Formats: sequence, structure tokens, C-alpha cells
Amino acid sequence: MSGSSIWEPLREELARWREAGKVARFWWRDDDAIEPTAALDRLLGLSSAHETPVTVAVIPANTGPALSQRLSGTSGVSVAVHGWSHENYASPQEKKQELGGHRLGEAVLGELYEGFLTLQRLHPARFIPMLVPPWNRIDDSLVPKLPALGFECMSTFGRATAGAAIPLLNTHIDIMGRRADGKGPRVGRPHDEVVSELVGELQDRFEGRNEPVGLLTHHLAHDETAWKFTEAFLSEANNHQAILWKPAAELLKDQMSTT
Repeated sequence: MSGSSIWEPLREELARWREAGKVARFWWRDDDAIEPTAALDRLLGLSSAHETPVTVAVIPANTGPALSQRLSGTSGVSVAVHGWSHENYASPQEKKQELGGHRLGEAVLGELYEGFLTLQRLHPARFIPMLVPPWNRIDDSLVPKLPALGFECMSTFGRATAGAAIPLLNTHIDIMGRRADGKGPRVGRPHDEVVSELVGELQDRFEGRNEPVGLLTHHLAHDETAWKFTEAFLSEANNHQAILWKPAAELLKDQMSTT
């Protein structure tokens, strides 16, 4: 399938939205930021070139003033709390978790509070009170206690659960995946697969599901396949009247005003 024809299903779906006078809301989250890197420069360059806001999930324990200084000259970038140290406490037989039930809840919550204060101090103009659990996993018992720490929302992956203890602003499209043999680091997924998922998410919204579509990227892990998809999708999206990119803070305000 040629590069152009890969995008035809998305273009056809967006044409349906435009004809119906509907606009799909999108937002963009990128995980695992720590410090200035060439990959971060590339990410911020795409955000700027396409005038697309991005929420950078920063690992508090491993970051410092260098990242704050790098972001100081950018626009459209917000900072969320990506756990504390992104350390896995699960057993080898379990899926990776930092915020699971493997430690005392008080210890986990204490680290999250420290992470909240750290990023609020380092990024006062960009900080949003959002928790992004590492690996998109958190023990259910911790969630109701997040508002007492100052968190106003949480972002994981997949359809947001109705009646959650804290507002959810989730991601739904992960451009990274495992290799066919399951070995080695994650790689950029085939573009046609991701486009198919995008169309499916849009079809859900067209039928009335009131949830923004969240794009998930990981700048430090991207190969060229992932970078090329990100750039191509931003180009497609910014050229269409049926897509509106919104900052996470605005989406949170919209959500709180309707609850």
C-alpha cells in the first residue's frame, strides 16, 4: 500500500464528520521525558511546526532544571507527573508496575506527592495536575486518594471508565508496538494498522461517545517508523476541518464543567 493510500480510510472517515458538521477532539501525550535530548528536540519541533499542543509526562525523580530551561522557550507544551521514578516493583511474572500494590500505599502516595511538588516547582507555567501512571497502571486503591495530593485528573490508556474516582483523560492510539518475534525494544507500528485504529476511534465518537481521542508517543523510544507516522498524522490532522487539537488543560476544564 502506497504512502498516500494508507491514509484514505482516515480521510474518508473525516469527510463523513465534515459532512455531518461534526468536529473530533484530539489531544497528544508523550511519555518518559527526563532531560533535553535530540529526540525531545525532534518532538518539540513537530509540535511547533504543526501548531499541535503536547503534554509531556515527566519522570520527577530523574529530572531537573535542564528540562525546565529547555521547555522555557516553547509554546503549547504542558507537563504532567509520570509517577515518581518509573521503577518496576512487580514480579517477573506480572506486568510492570510502579504504582501497584507491591508496597505500602503510604509510601507510593508519598512519592507521588513529592513528584507533584517537584514538577510544580520546576515548571510553574506548564504544570498541570495530571498523574500519568508508568506503564498506564495503578492500583485501584490508590486512585481515590489522588485528589488529596492535588491531582485533578489521571491519564492511562484505553476507554475511560464511567464513574471513576478522579476525572480521566486517556490515550487510545499507541504508535509503538512489539516486534513480531516479541524480542528487543518496542518499534514503530505499521502505519496502516495505526490508521485503522484511528478510524475505529473516530467511528465510536461519531456514534456519540463523548471522549477526546488521545495520541500516545514515546520520543526516547521512537524509530524512524514512529517518527514518520507522527509527522504524517499531524500533517493529515492539521489539514482537516473535522479535527481539533486541544491542550490537556482545556479538555480537563471542559470535562469538569460538564460533571
